[in-house]
Amino acid sequence: MLEAKTLDKPDERRDFPHGHIEAVHLTGCDFAIATFEPGWRWSTDVGPIAGTESCQMNHNGYIMQGRLHVRMDDGTESEVGPGDVFVCSPGHDAWVIGDEPCITFDFEGQTAKEYAKKH
Repeated sequence: MLEAKTLDKPDERRDFPHGHIEAVHLTGCDFAIATFEPGWRWSTDVGPIAGTESCQMNHNGYIMQGRLHVRMDDGTESEVGPGDVFVCSPGHDAWVIGDEPCITFDFEGQTAKEYAKKH
């Protein structure tokens, strides 16, 4: 089997304050690109949509551009930036650092299917 799609024509796009996510869905693979504009913060821009105090999704990602600061519910904090591959477990807040949009590739299928959707 070979299945391919282009991100130039995503299967869906979800907009939220200060950003959006574009997703493609293939057999056995859901992939998303998130664009977070300067000023984006999960707890203020996506949290009200998700209805949770912190992001409850796992993320397996790659930062293409920009920087994110991540704070886990246990207080652990870190920054990720261009070229970084990361895994972030459920229970976190995140926000854009600086004046450049942050573009993140997310390989965790749950993100492409559920991120920023009202439940």
